[in-house]
Amino acid sequence: MNLSEIKFACLDTETTGLSPQEGGRICEIAVSVSQKGEPVEEFATLINPGMPMHPDVIAIHGITNEMVASAPRFEEVLPQLLAVLDNCVIVAHNADFDIGFLKNEFALCGARFPPYPIIDTLKLARKSGRFAKNNLGCIAADLGINPQGWHRAMADTKMAEQIFYYFLTILSKHGVRTLEQLERFQYKRWPDLIAVTKENYV
Repeated sequence: MNLSEIKFACLDTETTGLSPQEGGRICEIAVSVSQKGEPVEEFATLINPGMPMHPDVIAIHGITNEMVASAPRFEEVLPQLLAVLDNCVIVAHNADFDIGFLKNEFALCGARFPPYPIIDTLKLARKSGRFAKNNLGCIAADLGINPQGWHRAMADTKMAEQIFYYFLTILSKHGVRTLEQLERFQYKRWPDLIAVTKENYV
């Protein structure tokens, strides 16, 4: 599929813990959908996780138990979330983390997480060899992207979205035009891919 035809849904979650297997739940989610670099729609909401959050977690993202007390449960926002993500490619930084939590929340709702194609900006950063540190804030700072609000879902989503289009701009100069080509750059070093398949990038 040609990249110009794709809607990219960049997303981020904030959670009550580090792992859904250990009982962690989503307490905030944000999605920013774009196509050809132009905004399409946004969705963001706090979520009542149905459990108290530890002070150590609150210190990271700043979301308090009082803030989520009157927020909707995940099952209440699921229909709107599905509508926003419909026919999109998901983009996230450290996507395994967010997708793991989303799959757990879907399962708790008796639903299956759809098989969206996923682009992980963390994997792109690692394989590019461009950055000394590959966490979201450090990459953003290195690229001159404002990291204000880091660790809140929409702020992290917007940072990841800008990082994604930074990568996309570079890779397009090497002839990357399709989703299939883009996906390859998550799993092999960029110089290797560009050198080995040079005829495809002129």
